[in-house]
Amino acid sequence: MLGLPFAYRETPPALRGTPAFLAMSPLGQVPVLQDGEAVIPDSAAILVYLAKRYDADGPWLPNAAGPAAAVQRWLSIAAGELWHGPGTARALAIWGLPHGADPVRARAIAGRLLAFMEGHLATRPFLAAGRPTVADLACYTYTAHAPEGGLALEPYPAVRAWLARVEALPGFVPMARSPVPAA
Repeated sequence: MLGLPFAYRETPPALRGTPAFLAMSPLGQVPVLQDGEAVIPDSAAILVYLAKRYDADGPWLPNAAGPAAAVQRWLSIAAGELWHGPGTARALAIWGLPHGADPVRARAIAGRLLAFMEGHLATRPFLAAGRPTVADLACYTYTAHAPEGGLALEPYPAVRAWLARVEALPGFVPMARSPVPAA
């Protein structure tokens, strides 16, 4: 979205436990960004890094305290409720992971979160500001892929309209879809 060149490297689970990968991402998690000498693990950290490094005065990550806090709130939601709700429901449905996760709890978290997002987005075009920010990018994928975890988005028209607005952004490339599990 910043028009930066990049090279995507597939990192299957077997590679994530190697010493070379753990040197970049000590918790063995993807994604990881290598930008020259900088190595940044974690999707939210990567979004913040790219915004500050390549668009410091741009709209993706506001500098003012109030707008920056609004973005941070949604980055926290992406790592919290969004992962523990729609993200976990999807991972359970597709891969049976994480082991020991409770699908009923994941669906309950997802239901509360999607209802909250629906009310929030009913009065604004984007999550943290009147324009897209890294908050929208951080929250997009697990929300858009919620049906892959058996979570319907039909009851949430404002959420679906927001997803369409994000998808319409210049340079946006969505994550490939996985099959939706049978009901």
